[in-house]
Amino acid sequence: MSIVLIGAPGAGKSSVGRLLAAKLDTVFVDVDARIEEVVGKPIGEIFADDGEAHFRELEESATLELIEGDGVVSLGGGAVLNPRIRTALVGHDVVWLEVSISQATRRVGMNTVRPLLMGNVRGRLIELLRERTPLYEEVATTRVMTDNRRPSEVAAELAATRRAAS
Repeated sequence: MSIVLIGAPGAGKSSVGRLLAAKLDTVFVDVDARIEEVVGKPIGEIFADDGEAHFRELEESATLELIEGDGVVSLGGGAVLNPRIRTALVGHDVVWLEVSISQATRRVGMNTVRPLLMGNVRGRLIELLRERTPLYEEVATTRVMTDNRRPSEVAAELAATRRAAS
């Protein structure tokens, strides 16, 4: 069974995921990176060239496939908007990496590879979190606050609790 990381942009899903997988001696897969690899272009270009709806179809397909394997899987921040993905997460170890708006804004900055955050980054994050927080709460089996913590600290905490449970 996979460990699935969810959370807002800037929560540390990819950074924590890589470190957690290494600590647990398992594989790490970032859904967005896998989509880019398969399609052959960055997420920003997929949004620009093909639209968000097409990206969400790719995201659904990749997510449903990848969470069925073993290892650590980092989902895109908006994956929880998809009811099929939320249903598929039932029974998985779903870790919500929580982050405050101020921390997420600092971490994301003016990152242009995040198409949904173009323009007013802080305003868009507030809007995204308002929409997604109830869905993160719905599917998460574990919640971890990442504010003022290094990814290595978060990964170490998660690895320790997963080792203790096995």
